[in-house]
Amino acid sequence: MNVPVAPGRWPFLGHTPALLRQRFAFTSALHEHGEIVKLYLGPAPAYFVTSPRLAHEVLVTAGPKFRKGAMFDKFRPFVGNGLVLSNGDFHLRQRRLMQPAFHRDRLAAYAKIMQRAATELSESWRAGEVRQIEQDMQGLAVTIVGEALFSTELGQEAVAEARRSIFVIIQQGMIRALSPKFVEKLPVSGNRRFDEAIARMQAIVLDVIRDWRTEGVDRGDLLSTLLLAGMTDEQARDEVLTLLTAGIETTALALAWTFHELGRHPEVEARVHAEVDAVLDGRPVTDDDIVRLGYVRQVVDEVLRRYPLWLLMRRTLTEVTLGDVTLPEGAEVIVSPHALHHDPASFADPDRFDPGRWTPERVAELPRGAFIPFGAGGRQCLGNRFAQNEIVITVATVAARWRLVPVPGRPVRVKFTSAAYPESLPMTAVPR
Repeated sequence: MNVPVAPGRWPFLGHTPALLRQRFAFTSALHEHGEIVKLYLGPAPAYFVTSPRLAHEVLVTAGPKFRKGAMFDKFRPFVGNGLVLSNGDFHLRQRRLMQPAFHRDRLAAYAKIMQRAATELSESWRAGEVRQIEQDMQGLAVTIVGEALFSTELGQEAVAEARRSIFVIIQQGMIRALSPKFVEKLPVSGNRRFDEAIARMQAIVLDVIRDWRTEGVDRGDLLSTLLLAGMTDEQARDEVLTLLTAGIETTALALAWTFHELGRHPEVEARVHAEVDAVLDGRPVTDDDIVRLGYVRQVVDEVLRRYPLWLLMRRTLTEVTLGDVTLPEGAEVIVSPHALHHDPASFADPDRFDPGRWTPERVAELPRGAFIPFGAGGRQCLGNRFAQNEIVITVATVAARWRLVPVPGRPVRVKFTSAAYPESLPMTAVPR
């Protein structure tokens, strides 16, 4: 079967200009051309999957027939052979070594870090103060992941470096991923900042690992779990950098957009406050409370639906048949969580913020592959529960004390990289 080619292809540059200029609007419209649409990233072809059915096939059912794709190769200079980029037996071995770090008991310990960090942030606010919420949530996410990873003073230097460098790496890495290879060789400021940030992060993380080796004891942090599992310094470095990258961006964005949506929807905010008051009754939130905060979790799921990662890429390891199309070995395949989450066939009125979508009855009606905020299958994000717990705990901690109110006359601007970033999200802290 012939695969339709998406409109908007440029000579030599392919669909890269359309992807970088139109972003979500371009990819969300591709389902109009079929379940599989051919794109060109520069001169290289890629196959964009538009339906939940085929997305589930790529990520889950036929998952072993795929490896990570070209987009992830662009991040290899930073995270090396970490869990996000590794493949095959090595990937499975690393995943098994890391699973104890996300065991139920460890998550309960991390919950205390999350609650303490969120409390410290909210206690630093003053009544009537205008906060840049996107910056507050970025800082909070870095603090939480950093404290979970490192428990030493040198580790805190790594956290400070992460706060400086991680978002440069993520944003510039996405531009590289969608551009022809020659772009990363150009002597431009974005490339220079990307390379310098990588060098700084790798150096400080290796310093922390070597410092740990001098004592070799379990400090109760994620780094201890990795090193006591028998990882080499290089393996541990790659996994730490992977955790920093994956664990900061998604959570920081989800938290910023959550408070934005609560500020825009007073009726949703009122339900969140009522539930938090009833469950917590004035005490700090704990790990055991997460399951009781059912409506808060619905709000979080709706935020994860509306503001997910833009693109995931896979590469076929062998000839693979998807629907009526047979793809050759080495074919690049693109799945867009954002496009799937905004498909009106799965989510009626997809641009409307509606936590009611996430009642158990409505969730049961969703097709497989329609909601993939953390991926799916054997490569689903290992820290997904960590991230979800962090968001719920932070929202509950802040909502117990504050309302965050949008500043009138300050429209929220969005900048696009691997996901939608609020360029500026000023909100006024109002005591409850």
